[in-house]
Amino acid sequence: MNHFSIKNSCHIRIAAAVFATVFVSCTSAPKVTRVEQQADLSGYWDDNDVQQVCDKLIESCLESNNVDRFVNLYAQSHKGESPAAIVLPFRNASSEHIDMQIVSNNMRASIIGSGKLDFVEGGNAREAIRAERADQSNNNASEETAAAMGNEIGAALAFNGEVRSIIDSAGNVSTRTYYVKATLTNIETTRILWEGTETVRKNIKRSAFKP
Repeated sequence: MNHFSIKNSCHIRIAAAVFATVFVSCTSAPKVTRVEQQADLSGYWDDNDVQQVCDKLIESCLESNNVDRFVNLYAQSHKGESPAAIVLPFRNASSEHIDMQIVSNNMRASIIGSGKLDFVEGGNAREAIRAERADQSNNNASEETAAAMGNEIGAALAFNGEVRSIIDSAGNVSTRTYYVKATLTNIETTRILWEGTETVRKNIKRSAFKP
């Protein structure tokens, strides 16, 4: 084999290796399709359930006569201000993993948007804000721009809740039932101003096992 034949053979092998690498990369790449609404694929808790439950619970809370009465009395004694609420951790008492932060965030955002209640931060976010305020007051920001200490708004209401689930099965058919409860409580008196419960029920039929 002459020099040119060897050189051409090397080029062909290199080109074939590059083509094979590109081909494998292309064929193994995942196919991604954006969807407007998630399909219920597994029968487990999903984002459709979050939206459905939050919408109904928020509507119930905002239409509550007890909440209306509290908001009006609070405004009369606080120069027209709206009462502030704090979101306590929602509890997952179901049999599966559910990100409860998504549930509470959806409810909080919708109620804030209504203008009926204000919300104050709690938990880790509040601690981070307090640390930033302390840092500013420690001669790290000018006196004119540093956030003052002791001006936090005290929450008048606490918002919390939980999710529970029951699974009933017979053969290849099962029913998953989720019970979502949310509560709005007067912090000073511990009086429950509003409590709502929503139920999500799903029937799941799986293909019969064939050996």
